[in-house]
Amino acid sequence: MTGTDLDALADLLAGPVEPAAHGLLGCLLSAGGVTVRLTEVEAYAGTAGDPASHAYRGRTPRNAVMFGPARHAYVYFTYGMHWCVNVVTGVEGEASAVLLRAGEVIDGLDAARARRPAVRRDVDLARGPARLCATLGIDRSAYGLDLLADGAVRLRPAPDPVPDAAISAGPRVGVTGAHDVPWRFWLTGDPTVSAYRRHVPRARR
Repeated sequence: MTGTDLDALADLLAGPVEPAAHGLLGCLLSAGGVTVRLTEVEAYAGTAGDPASHAYRGRTPRNAVMFGPARHAYVYFTYGMHWCVNVVTGVEGEASAVLLRAGEVIDGLDAARARRPAVRRDVDLARGPARLCATLGIDRSAYGLDLLADGAVRLRPAPDPVPDAAISAGPRVGVTGAHDVPWRFWLTGDPTVSAYRRHVPRARR
Protein backbone atom coordinates (compact mmCIF):
# COMPACT_ATOMS: atom_id res chain seq x y z
CA MET A 1 0.00 0.00 0.00
CA THR A 2 1.24 3.48 -0.82
CA GLY A 3 0.32 6.89 0.54
CA THR A 4 -1.38 7.52 -2.78
CA ASP A 5 -3.67 4.52 -2.21
CA LEU A 6 -4.63 5.83 1.22
CA ASP A 7 -5.22 9.31 -0.16
CA ALA A 8 -7.48 7.86 -2.86
CA LEU A 9 -9.53 6.04 -0.21
CA ALA A 10 -9.78 9.25 1.82
CA ASP A 11 -11.04 11.10 -1.25
CA LEU A 12 -13.58 8.36 -1.95
CA LEU A 13 -14.95 8.52 1.59
CA ALA A 14 -15.24 12.31 1.38
CA GLY A 15 -17.62 11.95 -1.55
CA PRO A 16 -21.20 10.68 -1.96
CA VAL A 17 -22.19 7.65 0.09
CA GLU A 18 -23.21 5.31 -2.73
CA PRO A 19 -19.87 5.24 -4.61
CA ALA A 20 -18.09 5.19 -1.24
CA ALA A 21 -19.98 2.00 -0.37
CA HIS A 22 -18.96 0.43 -3.69
CA GLY A 23 -15.34 1.39 -3.07
CA LEU A 24 -15.25 -0.12 0.41
CA LEU A 25 -15.81 -3.63 -0.93
CA GLY A 26 -12.53 -5.51 -0.85
CA CYS A 27 -10.97 -3.06 1.63
CA LEU A 28 -9.26 -4.42 4.74
CA LEU A 29 -10.52 -3.71 8.27
CA SER A 30 -8.21 -4.60 11.16
CA ALA A 31 -8.79 -4.60 14.93
CA GLY A 32 -7.99 -6.81 17.88
CA GLY A 33 -5.38 -8.83 16.02
CA VAL A 34 -7.80 -9.77 13.22
CA THR A 35 -8.11 -8.51 9.64
CA VAL A 36 -11.17 -8.99 7.45
CA ARG A 37 -11.70 -8.27 3.76
CA LEU A 38 -15.01 -6.46 3.42
CA THR A 39 -17.53 -8.39 1.33
CA GLU A 40 -20.84 -6.64 2.10
CA VAL A 41 -21.82 -3.06 2.97
CA GLU A 42 -24.90 -0.82 3.15
CA ALA A 43 -25.16 2.88 2.37
CA TYR A 44 -27.22 5.33 4.46
CA ALA A 45 -27.81 9.00 3.68
CA GLY A 46 -28.71 11.59 6.28
CA THR A 47 -31.69 13.85 6.81
CA ALA A 48 -32.43 14.30 3.10
CA GLY A 49 -34.98 11.64 2.33
CA ASP A 50 -33.56 8.44 3.85
CA PRO A 51 -35.92 7.35 6.64
CA ALA A 52 -33.79 4.26 7.24
CA SER A 53 -30.85 6.40 8.35
CA HIS A 54 -30.07 7.01 12.03
CA ALA A 55 -29.62 10.69 11.09
CA TYR A 56 -33.01 11.06 9.40
CA ARG A 57 -34.50 13.10 12.26
CA GLY A 58 -31.38 15.19 12.80
CA ARG A 59 -28.33 15.26 15.03
CA THR A 60 -28.38 13.49 18.40
CA PRO A 61 -25.63 12.51 20.86
CA ARG A 62 -25.80 8.99 19.43
CA ASN A 63 -25.39 9.87 15.75
CA ALA A 64 -23.30 13.06 16.00
CA VAL A 65 -20.24 11.51 14.37
CA MET A 66 -22.31 10.78 11.23
CA PHE A 67 -22.26 14.50 10.46
CA GLY A 68 -18.55 14.34 9.75
CA PRO A 69 -15.80 14.63 9.05
CA ALA A 70 -15.61 11.57 6.80
CA ARG A 71 -13.54 8.43 7.48
CA HIS A 72 -14.44 8.26 11.17
CA ALA A 73 -16.21 5.33 12.83
CA TYR A 74 -19.86 5.44 13.82
CA VAL A 75 -20.42 2.58 16.27
CA TYR A 76 -23.82 1.84 17.76
CA PHE A 77 -25.43 -0.74 20.03
CA THR A 78 -28.48 -2.61 18.78
CA TYR A 79 -31.03 -5.05 20.22
CA GLY A 80 -29.43 -4.55 23.63
CA MET A 81 -26.59 -6.93 22.80
CA HIS A 82 -24.72 -6.20 19.55
CA TRP A 83 -22.28 -3.58 18.24
CA CYS A 84 -22.25 -2.45 14.61
CA VAL A 85 -19.67 -0.26 12.87
CA ASN A 86 -20.07 2.25 10.05
CA VAL A 87 -17.65 4.42 8.09
CA VAL A 88 -18.72 8.07 7.92
CA THR A 89 -18.71 9.53 4.40
CA GLY A 90 -19.48 12.73 2.56
CA VAL A 91 -19.22 16.43 3.23
CA GLU A 92 -18.93 17.57 6.85
CA GLY A 93 -22.29 18.68 8.17
CA GLU A 94 -24.30 16.39 5.87
CA ALA A 95 -24.71 13.02 7.58
CA SER A 96 -24.06 9.78 5.73
CA ALA A 97 -22.32 6.51 6.53
CA VAL A 98 -21.70 3.01 5.25
CA LEU A 99 -22.57 0.07 7.49
CA LEU A 100 -19.95 -2.68 7.31
CA ARG A 101 -22.08 -5.79 7.04
CA ALA A 102 -19.73 -8.72 6.45
CA GLY A 103 -16.19 -9.80 5.74
CA GLU A 104 -13.80 -12.67 5.18
CA VAL A 105 -11.19 -13.24 7.89
CA ILE A 106 -7.82 -13.17 6.11
CA ASP A 107 -5.51 -12.74 9.11
CA GLY A 108 -5.73 -13.55 12.82
CA LEU A 109 -7.97 -16.57 12.33
CA ASP A 110 -7.07 -18.07 15.71
CA ALA A 111 -8.01 -14.84 17.51
CA ALA A 112 -11.27 -14.67 15.54
CA ARG A 113 -12.15 -18.26 16.46
CA ALA A 114 -11.33 -17.59 20.12
CA ARG A 115 -13.80 -14.69 20.19
CA ARG A 116 -16.53 -16.75 18.51
CA PRO A 117 -15.91 -20.37 19.64
CA ALA A 118 -19.45 -21.54 18.85
CA VAL A 119 -19.07 -20.77 15.12
CA ARG A 120 -18.51 -23.97 13.15
CA ARG A 121 -17.53 -22.52 9.76
CA ASP A 122 -14.90 -19.85 9.22
CA VAL A 123 -17.08 -18.19 6.54
CA ASP A 124 -19.62 -17.41 9.29
CA LEU A 125 -17.20 -15.66 11.66
CA ALA A 126 -17.89 -12.14 10.30
CA ARG A 127 -21.07 -12.89 8.30
CA GLY A 128 -23.34 -10.05 9.42
CA PRO A 129 -22.62 -6.65 11.02
CA ALA A 130 -22.83 -7.79 14.65
CA ARG A 131 -20.68 -10.85 13.96
CA LEU A 132 -18.12 -8.70 12.18
CA CYS A 133 -17.76 -6.47 15.23
CA ALA A 134 -17.61 -9.44 17.59
CA THR A 135 -14.90 -11.10 15.50
CA LEU A 136 -12.80 -7.93 15.47
CA GLY A 137 -13.52 -7.02 19.10
CA ILE A 138 -15.02 -3.66 18.08
CA ASP A 139 -17.19 -1.89 20.66
CA ARG A 140 -18.15 1.60 21.82
CA SER A 141 -14.48 2.49 22.36
CA ALA A 142 -14.08 2.71 18.57
CA TYR A 143 -16.73 5.46 18.26
CA GLY A 144 -15.28 8.47 16.47
CA LEU A 145 -11.92 6.92 15.59
CA ASP A 146 -10.22 8.03 12.39
CA LEU A 147 -10.19 4.71 10.54
CA LEU A 148 -7.40 5.76 8.17
CA ALA A 149 -5.01 6.56 11.02
CA ASP A 150 -2.73 3.98 12.64
CA GLY A 151 -5.07 3.35 15.56
CA ALA A 152 -6.81 0.45 17.27
CA VAL A 153 -9.17 0.03 14.32
CA ARG A 154 -7.71 0.54 10.85
CA LEU A 155 -9.24 0.63 7.38
CA ARG A 156 -6.96 0.10 4.41
CA PRO A 157 -7.50 0.09 0.63
CA ALA A 158 -8.31 -3.13 -1.20
CA PRO A 159 -5.11 -4.90 -2.33
CA ASP A 160 -6.95 -5.70 -5.55
CA PRO A 161 -9.72 -3.28 -6.58
CA VAL A 162 -13.08 -4.98 -7.10
CA PRO A 163 -14.52 -4.56 -10.63
CA ASP A 164 -18.10 -3.33 -10.93
CA ALA A 165 -19.04 -6.60 -12.66
CA ALA A 166 -18.25 -8.50 -9.43
CA ILE A 167 -20.62 -6.39 -7.29
CA SER A 168 -24.32 -7.07 -6.70
CA ALA A 169 -26.85 -4.59 -5.30
CA GLY A 170 -30.20 -4.99 -3.57
CA PRO A 171 -32.48 -3.77 -0.77
CA ARG A 172 -31.04 -3.04 2.65
CA VAL A 173 -31.57 -5.57 5.43
CA GLY A 174 -34.12 -5.18 8.23
CA VAL A 175 -34.71 -1.43 7.84
CA THR A 176 -37.99 0.11 9.02
CA GLY A 177 -38.23 2.60 6.16
CA ALA A 178 -37.16 2.91 2.51
CA HIS A 179 -37.24 -0.87 2.34
CA ASP A 180 -36.55 -1.24 -1.36
CA VAL A 181 -33.73 1.26 -1.84
CA PRO A 182 -30.98 -0.89 -3.46
CA TRP A 183 -28.13 0.41 -1.32
CA ARG A 184 -26.81 -2.92 -0.05
CA PHE A 185 -23.75 -3.95 -2.04
CA TRP A 186 -21.89 -7.25 -1.90
CA LEU A 187 -19.35 -9.40 -3.69
CA THR A 188 -21.40 -11.64 -5.93
CA GLY A 189 -21.36 -15.26 -4.82
CA ASP A 190 -19.13 -14.70 -1.79
CA PRO A 191 -20.01 -17.19 1.00
CA THR A 192 -19.43 -14.64 3.78
CA VAL A 193 -22.28 -12.38 2.63
CA SER A 194 -25.24 -12.35 5.06
CA ALA A 195 -28.75 -13.49 4.27
CA TYR A 196 -31.35 -10.93 3.16
CA ARG A 197 -34.21 -10.34 5.61
CA ARG A 198 -36.78 -7.65 4.99
CA HIS A 199 -38.07 -5.89 8.10
CA VAL A 200 -41.46 -7.19 9.23
CA PRO A 201 -43.32 -4.86 11.64
CA ARG A 202 -44.59 -6.48 14.81
CA ALA A 203 -48.34 -6.80 15.03
CA ARG A 204 -49.95 -4.60 17.65
CA ARG A 205 -51.92 -6.33 20.37
